[in-house]
Amino acid sequence: MNRTMQLRLAEVEAWGRSGRAEDVDRLMEWLGPEMTFTTSRLVDYALGLATTPDAVARIEHYLFQGNAVQRNYAALYFKRRGEMGLLDQAVRRGCIDEMQAFSK
Repeated sequence: MNRTMQLRLAEVEAWGRSGRAEDVDRLMEWLGPEMTFTTSRLVDYALGLATTPDAVARIEHYLFQGNAVQRNYAALYFKRRGEMGLLDQAVRRGCIDEMQAFSK
């Protein structure tokens, strides 16, 4: 792993662990149609580190208000946390489909 990659990993870990809504925003900004596989994995990992009430609320915002990719990663986050009621609500609102919400 080169130094640039280590710095990137350290940076996204810090954003995930901070628990601040603005750091969740920074992570979510990387999720879009032009993202690389590596970027998607780094962001997914960092989102998993976000556990403060502010961070969880911000990820919930993206579940309902984000672009399609952001909604998908937010759904994955809540699926891992077992928050199926929230995912059911997102399906009912048309934010994600049942496959995103309930597939294993």
